Order: sequence, then C-alpha cells, then structure tokens
Amino acid sequence: MDQNQTVADAPPVARSAIRKVSIRLVPFVALMFFINYLDRTAIGFAAPNGMNEDLALSAAQFGFASGVFFIGYILLEVPSNLALHKFGARRWLSRIMVSWGIVALLFTWVQNFEQLVVLRFLLGVAEAGFFPGAILFLSLWVPAQYRGRILMLFYLAQPLTTVIGAPLAGWLIQQHEVFFGLEGWRFMFFGVAIPAIIVGVIAWFYLKDKPADAKWLTRDEQVWLTGALDREKAATQKKEHGHVSARFAFKSGRVWVLSFIYFGFIYGLYALAFFLPTIIEGFQTQSGVTFDTLQKGLITAIPYLPAAIVMYFWSRDASKRGLKTWHIAGPAIAGAVSIPLALFMGSPAATIAVITVTACAIFAALPNFWTLPTRFLTGAAAAAGVALINTIGNLAGFSAPFVTGFVHDWTGGYEVPMFIVGFVMLISAVLMVFLARSNRINPVVVDDAAESTVPTPSPDSADALPGASGRVGPAAPAVDAEALHTAADPKGDAR
Repeated sequence: MDQNQTVADAPPVARSAIRKVSIRLVPFVALMFFINYLDRTAIGFAAPNGMNEDLALSAAQFGFASGVFFIGYILLEVPSNLALHKFGARRWLSRIMVSWGIVALLFTWVQNFEQLVVLRFLLGVAEAGFFPGAILFLSLWVPAQYRGRILMLFYLAQPLTTVIGAPLAGWLIQQHEVFFGLEGWRFMFFGVAIPAIIVGVIAWFYLKDKPADAKWLTRDEQVWLTGALDREKAATQKKEHGHVSARFAFKSGRVWVLSFIYFGFIYGLYALAFFLPTIIEGFQTQSGVTFDTLQKGLITAIPYLPAAIVMYFWSRDASKRGLKTWHIAGPAIAGAVSIPLALFMGSPAATIAVITVTACAIFAALPNFWTLPTRFLTGAAAAAGVALINTIGNLAGFSAPFVTGFVHDWTGGYEVPMFIVGFVMLISAVLMVFLARSNRINPVVVDDAAESTVPTPSPDSADALPGASGRVGPAAPAVDAEALHTAADPKGDAR
C-alpha cells in the first residue's frame, strides 16, 4: 500500500493550493469537530459535578443515558452521509451543527431521567453523519497524496478537545449560580452549546463545496485542484470498474476490513477513559489532597498534549516519505503492548506515562488511516463507506465498557479486560498488514504535472465539473476564472 509520491514532489501551484486549503478550510472544520466532541462528552463532565445528584440518577440510569446516544447516531450515520453527498457539505454540515447545538442547549433545563434519555437520543440523531461527513469533505478537496496532512490538521481537534475542553468544562462548572442562577453543570451545558449554533450558522456562509467555489483560490489553483481530483476520480473508477454506488461500499470486503481495523483503534481509545479516573484517584491518595474540577480536568489532559504533538510529526513523516504500512500498523502494536502494561505500573506517574504512549499511538495512526477509504471509493460509495467504517468504530465505544464490566465481574480483576483491549488492537495491526499485502488499497497514480482537460459543463448537467480546457499548472490562460464560479454546481457534488 506504500504511497511513494510525496508533497515535496508537488509543483508550485499544487503547494500553494494545498497551503491555502490547510489555512482557510481545515482550521474551521477542525473547530466544528472540537465543538462536536465537547458537546458529545459534556455529560461525562456534568455527571460527577452535580447532575447525577440533582436528577437522582443511579449508576445504571446514567450508563443507559450515556449509551442511548449511540442508537440514533449509528442508525442514521450512513443515511446522513449519503444526504451530504446529495445536498452538498456546506448545507449538510451546517444543518447538523445547528441541530445538535439546539439539542445540546436543551440539556441546560433537563429535569429528570426520562428527559435526559430523550435528549441524549436526539443528540445522537442530530450529530449523526458529522464526523464521517467532515472526513469525506476534506478528503475530497485534495488529491490522495496530500490527505494525510489535511486530515492530521483536522484530527488535532480531538486530543486538543481534552487538553483545552476538559479544563474549560471544569471552569464553566465552577461558575455555580453565577450566570442566570444556573447550577454549574447546567451552565456548562449552556456554555458549550451556544458556540455550536453560532459556528453552524457561520459554516453556511463560510464553507465551500468544491475548489471552483472558493474565491480565496487563484484561477490556476482552482483549475489544478479540479483537474487533479477529476483525474484521480476517473482513475479510481477505472480501477474499480466503475463501481461508485453505496451498495458497492456495503459489499466491499476492503471496507469491512477497514471497519474492523478502526474498531480496534476506538476500542483501544476506550482504555484512556478507563484509566484516567483511576490515575486521578491515585494522585489524590498519594498526595493526600482532593483535586477540584479544574485540576482534575488538567490531569485528564496530560496524555493528550503529547498525543497531539506525536500525531503532527508522525503524519508529517508520512507526507514526506509517502504513507507506509507501518505508519498505521506500528502504532497499533505500540498501543496493544502499552494498554495491559499500564496495569503493572507501581505509581500513578508511571501509569500515566504508559497511558500517554497509548494515546500517542492511537492518535498517530488515525489521520493516516482515514486516507485509505477514498483510495478506492468515490461518489456515493465513498459517502457510504466512510460512514460505515465510522459506524463500526463507534460500536467499540458502545461495547467496550460492557465487555470490560462483564469480564471484570467474571474474573474479579481488570487484568483480563485490559489484555482483551490489547489483543483487539493487535488484531487491527494484523489486519492492516494483511490488507496492505493484498495490494488492493494502493493509491491510483496521477501525475500532478500531466495535461488535463476540465470539461465545460452542459447547462443540463447539474453534476458537471466547472472549468474549461487548458493545461493544469501555472500556465492555464485558456481558463476563464469567472466561468468557473458561474458554472459551479449549486448542489455541490461532494467529490
């Protein structure tokens, strides 16, 4: 699966176009992801800080309310991504964000267990499709050899959500009855929901569905991106014998193997959520002090800052060398070893050091992993395939706590459950090597400097690419920039 063409080989117009996409588009979508992840996990901050007591929730009721989110989320994940493909990313991602912001805001006034369950289910329904939609949107803005860098910049939002979001949530909770007389946990829900609505509205106007719509790209950059994506799409369709339907994604063995690889990474990510409360308790016992909410948030953030740094340099290496199998399989093995090893550390500091290795391994692999589906999927197949992979991965987040609890009750300890987590991640590494050796996820090779004709769309073709004939690169005088914008597809074929 090795990808040998690197960013360093790109012509000047390619480098300038990718740089502008990295600066103008990716940070905004990453901000959306940051808010998304914070809203989804807010219930975990609220529960021990007054919500469970005020709503008289038992541990079982809280667990059910937390998990019911995934029912609506999983059921609507694929349909939502197909809708994004049909209506365009700008409209659909904006709609998703405003919808979940409104639902998240309602948590401010929740009064009982029943209302909490309904809102958690609706939040899953509202958020369904955002993450795979954002991955698909960014993947189809740039050619394959640049996607690792783009997705890495996007993925930085997830570890930084904990680095920044956990202390932020702690600070909001400390504002007990300061604003509007709200309890701290209620004000926290209010404080993390409002940005979702505001940014969702801004996204409607700020995001662009395709390079031809982006006025911040020069004419040559628009033509190069459009031509490169066209050639790559045509080559992929030829390689896959024209299979671009959603049905193809569901029948593809490669999609299912990637789904199980992703399942292993998300199952491993659960180990962080398992260990961190134990580590915090250990620090409190060792030091003889009780940490407040803000301090606990800061301790929780410790593994994630190094993870963000390692992810940046690991993905940068993949961009420079070209993506190799070990860029994904290697971190899976490191995670598989470090997770059970953390059980045998003699101090909280040693435990958190090993768990930091786990976090670094998982986050280093994920941006590179997400470059793989669009190597062989295009159109509706890409929309369905990316959503299916994410859906299977989220089943790990739902099943891991249950399996861990069941095996703990059966064995009387956490050694076997954590070895299971390590084994699942090891399976991900094995599957990754197997898939790479099959030579069925090699990227299509498209010459950046090759001539490309960007067809002028027929007035009757809503899905035609905008543009005109000419050489892709700095010298493209035959292309009229105004025609690019005039002919742009209003529905934004999410290519």
